[in-house]
Amino acid sequence: MKKPELLLPAGSTERLRCALLYGADAVYAGLHGFSLRSSENAEIAFNDIKSNVKYVHDHGKKIYLTLNLFAKDREFDKLPLILDTVREIEPDGLLIADPGVFYYVSEYKRKNRLSTPLFVSTQANVCSSYAVKFWQNMGADLCVLARELGADDIKIIRNECPDMKLEIFIHGAMCISYSGRCLMSAFMAGRSANRGKCAHSCRWHYTASLVEEKRPEETYVMEEDEHGSYIMNSKDMNLMPYLAKVLSIGLDSLKIEGRNKSEFYVSTAARAYRNAIDAWFADPDGFDATEYMNELDTLHNRGYTDGFFNHAPDGSSQKYEHTQSTSAWLYAGYIKEIKDDGFVFAVKNKIFKNDNLVFLTPNGMENITLNVSGIRPVNPCKNKDISTEISPSPQGSDIIIRFSDFGKDAEIMKKQAVTLMVARKKNNL
Repeated sequence: MKKPELLLPAGSTERLRCALLYGADAVYAGLHGFSLRSSENAEIAFNDIKSNVKYVHDHGKKIYLTLNLFAKDREFDKLPLILDTVREIEPDGLLIADPGVFYYVSEYKRKNRLSTPLFVSTQANVCSSYAVKFWQNMGADLCVLARELGADDIKIIRNECPDMKLEIFIHGAMCISYSGRCLMSAFMAGRSANRGKCAHSCRWHYTASLVEEKRPEETYVMEEDEHGSYIMNSKDMNLMPYLAKVLSIGLDSLKIEGRNKSEFYVSTAARAYRNAIDAWFADPDGFDATEYMNELDTLHNRGYTDGFFNHAPDGSSQKYEHTQSTSAWLYAGYIKEIKDDGFVFAVKNKIFKNDNLVFLTPNGMENITLNVSGIRPVNPCKNKDISTEISPSPQGSDIIIRFSDFGKDAEIMKKQAVTLMVARKKNNL
């Protein structure tokens, strides 16, 4: 049994590089105008795609580009230019959901000798071996299976389609609607989830009322508890506790959701799953997911669920109280520049004097903890006391961390000439 590919989201150039640094085998990025994540925070600029593909290939990894929009006729006019660029830069795959787009790209491939493999997105709702075989006959090289499938369903598809590459999601936000095909956001906020602009209406706070037909003046308010009602707010998927079961199926790719998430999210998820997968293959019988679960608990999350993997979700898969993160940790920042005597540290959340910052090293699961005994801004502001705390300004704040601050770990940090993600406990909030 070969190791499955570990696939991470790349919503920006920085997140792409973090994913590779912390253990991803491949990344997926959105193509502007044809991606189901159309915010500026979730797409790499079209002009940067070429350099990013080269960067990924120079590091011996793979990159897939998304064309998973459900397109209208007028939008197909953009495709020739996009596909000409794809042919030039040669990514390792194109993710497509719309059968019309798939047909168009297939015709382009035939006429223009495009060699890039075509993948079927999870938005296409592939739920059976028959659907997989349909797409295989259409020329697909890989199918991302629907998130509504359980482990037994996935095993059947694997057995019935041994010569087709299969991929599933193993971690990330879950949508309350079937495979993300939702009209709620478009109806309530004028932002279509099927056009890459989801407003996440399912996460909002709701109250429900009953009006009896014969007594329209009397309204009965249905309240869940003092928090209100978050009846559509799913917990986040996390299959780390069942990773051994996932790996035993023999899938080709394991995908993590989150092109809108931070560099810290991408790095932490990549590191945890990279080391967990390697550990299981090294010793399946002795595998213990506890260490890696503790790592994932530091991420911003709504609580975790196994989704449909073991059984149909029940009430325990929903977060009824609120939409805030259950994590006790914050993304403190990252090392953005290396100098002779230390690091320039970019602050992402408020840091206080005497905070413990936890640095995540890219190789293995080692962490290095540093107590912030003093804060030294790169560009101190006059007439402002910043000796006890520092917060990121709209443009971000930078502080200096010297190698000497790390004491016995100074030599280790000097050798880590890379971007490092840093977390801190919510101990001062």
